[in-house]
Amino acid sequence: MPTWTHLVRFVAVEDNQVHLGQLVDTTRDVGRDSVEGLEIAVYVIDGTIFDGRVTDQVLHVKSLLSPVSREECSYIRCLGLNYTDHAKEANLPLPKVPILFTKPRTALSGPYPAAINVPKCAQDGTSDYEAELCLVIGKAGRDIPEDRALEHVLGYTASNDVSARTLQLLTAQWSFSKGLDGSCPIGPVLVSSSVIEDPQTLSVKAIYNNQTVQNGHTRDMIFSIRKQISYLSQGTTLEAGTIILTGTPAGIGYFKQPSVVLQDGDEICVEIDKIGTLVNKVRYDSR
Repeated sequence: MPTWTHLVRFVAVEDNQVHLGQLVDTTRDVGRDSVEGLEIAVYVIDGTIFDGRVTDQVLHVKSLLSPVSREECSYIRCLGLNYTDHAKEANLPLPKVPILFTKPRTALSGPYPAAINVPKCAQDGTSDYEAELCLVIGKAGRDIPEDRALEHVLGYTASNDVSARTLQLLTAQWSFSKGLDGSCPIGPVLVSSSVIEDPQTLSVKAIYNNQTVQNGHTRDMIFSIRKQISYLSQGTTLEAGTIILTGTPAGIGYFKQPSVVLQDGDEICVEIDKIGTLVNKVRYDSR
């Protein structure tokens, strides 16, 4: 088992190489520290996210990366309509089972300095944010009972389910509209399940240009983390490295009056208790 509790993947100041590290000061919000240019010290982790051992060697963060690399990610699964207040704002009935869609690994991105790149096909005034708690499976399993589900979680981080609403509403299948390149930033730190023992005790906020636009809580999930893992593992192996986005609370830009749209050059943050803040700038792609 890994010995880390607060893992970051980063480019080091000292050698300009990619490393895994354990935060020296786990009380800091390293997402905001990175944006503000503050020093971030880490103990180097020897191994992978699944078996890494914390060493005594100290390096410093030049830039943060997604805590899970695309190579380590086996699958990105996402839940839609999983908060009671979000279902209410959408004027939709509560689902009887989890609503599932997926994203390709090319959607995976990291915190600042990584940007949310909005491609030409989504530059129509409907590019949207969704603040979400994200979990990473650390131990593969199939037909996992609810009372054993959390044993399969490696850790938790923040995520943003960036969505192209016009493309989404053209079809009942959401994977394309939510799977554009860079539409799944996660980070800044992967916090071990040994630290977050109960994932239903966390506040989840989205902050757009310094204004709080979503302010929810994981206790309001329709399907708890335990239920999600148990349901998704029915007859299906959840491999180590599976990333699961667990749904978003009320306050998405599409339902606001007037609507809120991700605009070129702006900033969108996802802030979650015990994890910190995932910060990204928005950049309209030239292609």
